[in-house]
Amino acid sequence: MALALQSRAYDGEAALARWMRSPAYKAWRAGVESVKGCLRPVRLIGKWEVRHAATGALVASRRGRVWAACGTRRAAVCPTCADRYAADAWHLIHAGLSGGKGVPDTVSRSPRLFVTLTAPSFGPVHSRPGRRPCSCGRWHPDGYPLLGSPVDPDSYDYTGAVLWQAHSGALWHRFTIALRRSIAGAGGLTVRESGEHVRISYAKVAEYQARGLVHFHAIVRADGPSGPGSSPPVWLTPDVLADAVRSAAASVQLGTVRPDGTPLILRWGAQVDVKDITVTDIAGDGDQAVTDTQLAAYIAKYATKGTGATDTGDRRIRSQLDIDQLRVSDHHRAMIQTAWDLGGLDQYAELKLRHWAHMLGFRGHFLTKSRIYSTTFKHLRAERQAHQLQAALTDAGLSDNTDVIVINNWRILGIGYDTPEQLELAAAIGDRIRATRQKRKEVQ
Repeated sequence: MALALQSRAYDGEAALARWMRSPAYKAWRAGVESVKGCLRPVRLIGKWEVRHAATGALVASRRGRVWAACGTRRAAVCPTCADRYAADAWHLIHAGLSGGKGVPDTVSRSPRLFVTLTAPSFGPVHSRPGRRPCSCGRWHPDGYPLLGSPVDPDSYDYTGAVLWQAHSGALWHRFTIALRRSIAGAGGLTVRESGEHVRISYAKVAEYQARGLVHFHAIVRADGPSGPGSSPPVWLTPDVLADAVRSAAASVQLGTVRPDGTPLILRWGAQVDVKDITVTDIAGDGDQAVTDTQLAAYIAKYATKGTGATDTGDRRIRSQLDIDQLRVSDHHRAMIQTAWDLGGLDQYAELKLRHWAHMLGFRGHFLTKSRIYSTTFKHLRAERQAHQLQAALTDAGLSDNTDVIVINNWRILGIGYDTPEQLELAAAIGDRIRATRQKRKEVQ
């Protein structure tokens, strides 16, 4: 067996060496570097043209084969594209904290809270609760493989856990409605009247806990009636806003039923963490305040995470065989199996649980925001495209305000890499590019 393993390793190294000596390698490497080491690039063939709108004259063009990055947000699928997504998420979140990207800097003076809402308990799980031992009676070190898994799997409420997860987005929606009602009550106003005095905005990300259930980290901000450019009423202090958040979280509930028809009431967990951003220490190292830059980075990093359940990039489940072949813990397998089984019942058809079984039943977006919180991903990407077009116009000797028509005509040749050796080499190139970028940030 050892000899066979050595032989396969040798064959892989030999194949890699042959590929790096091949005539096609130079062009292939240029493609990899053009997408910064993306692990699932889209290879295209066709043309890109920029023509003068009035005359139709060709301003710039590109023909032949090009590579496009996959654009995923999940670091488990492609670290390079996840880095780009996280960077955009940082700009989106930071703009809502400090201004920029079309948001006035006066938002930094608005009441702003860092809020964490969690899932309720569906049974005791192995944990590290601080000075006390786990409920199983033992002390667990970091990295203990059973952390997050049920102390008694047979009594753990997997059905309740998956159904809560599937409805967590709806619970958040109801929370935002209850929050506006709580704020209106604090000001002695009706909900309709409160719209003439205050407007609430938020940006939130979902993070999976070790037990496989999401909790939400959110920035909640209070503005005046016209949004970021106006000030909230003086009575709406951070303390008043915090009390409203706690009251709203405690009041929200949503009803569904178990497979046997038994009613199931879904709520937030008892652990609701609310901190004033101007004085909070999110890392838990002391009572020091954090900068808006640090807080935006802290939240944005969760936008690229997956479930943590698998090492397969959180791919969708297609059959029972897929579940049987997953390399996952018994706990995560049970959650996936429960989502798959519930998804086969007509009463849960609208939840599409089989479609979301790989996400342990969670059906929401990992990063969402209210409309006026800040800029959008679409706007950020449009800015990059405009910058690239401006560079093309400059190279052609034309002014920025020249009216042009952009023509794209591409077809897909393939996605990803053709051999394991190419994937391995692309991953190494991507690691090097990201390490170089990180060093530059540290120097700055």
